[in-house]
Amino acid sequence: MRLRGTRTSSNIEDRRRSGGGGRVIGGGLGIGGVLLVLAIGWFTGIDVTPILNGGSEPQSQQTTRELSAQEEQSGVFVSQVLASTEDVWGEVFPQQVGEAYQPPRLVMFSQVTSSPCGGASGATGPFYCPLDQKAYLDTDFFSTLSQQLGAEGDFAAAYVIAHEVAHHVQNQLGILDQVDSYRQGVSEAEGNAATVRLELQADCLAGVWASNVDALLEPGDIDEAVNAARMIGDDRLQRQAGQVPQPHTFTHGTSEQRSRWFTTGYETGEIGSCDTFNAKTL
Repeated sequence: MRLRGTRTSSNIEDRRRSGGGGRVIGGGLGIGGVLLVLAIGWFTGIDVTPILNGGSEPQSQQTTRELSAQEEQSGVFVSQVLASTEDVWGEVFPQQVGEAYQPPRLVMFSQVTSSPCGGASGATGPFYCPLDQKAYLDTDFFSTLSQQLGAEGDFAAAYVIAHEVAHHVQNQLGILDQVDSYRQGVSEAEGNAATVRLELQADCLAGVWASNVDALLEPGDIDEAVNAARMIGDDRLQRQAGQVPQPHTFTHGTSEQRSRWFTTGYETGEIGSCDTFNAKTL
């Protein structure tokens, strides 16, 4: 991704210099157990750090530390990608929706932080909180994405950021409230099915962003994003955790669905092409 010389975003809240600090994640769990617990967190947005730490609550240290060179680099990368989403949605949203776009803030943290939507940790994975209209990201997730999940490349990481920003786009469109209201009156399986459509729409909207950053793209970038979408499909994560995939528990969509909806958004560049809620098949 060609980011050299591009602007950084002013909508960054960097909490990485406080808290965190050298915990061993996973305790006595084997790699399969760790992946299973992480999958639960990624599927539900629940902070599973206490499970990974043998039942103890995460402790946020009140100390200040210096960021490593890699963390500094990751911070600049996140800020530049976020700026690109601001530029794209600042044009696309008024053109296609007829309203001004109000960008979200993005919180970078290390291991543990708090949000109005609950505790956040590296075990929850990146998420968007509509209560404060902020996206939350532990930049160490990029290493997890590449080394444990097999989604390599800077554009794979950029896709993750764009996906969380897409939830903010959904929030501005009123979709998050509608889905939340619907889920409160239906069964868990029906609620999960609605969440799948919500997440696939966010994948598609991330594709819309990708279609509008041509000047930043390098050969292979779109393939990296499509591969990342495949690597974090519900079915694949459950298999990686040693389980037989159970569709009624899916909350993000299969690998095939996630990659296909991202591609749909990329190929069309249109918000209207991302109507997963009226799609007969996903």
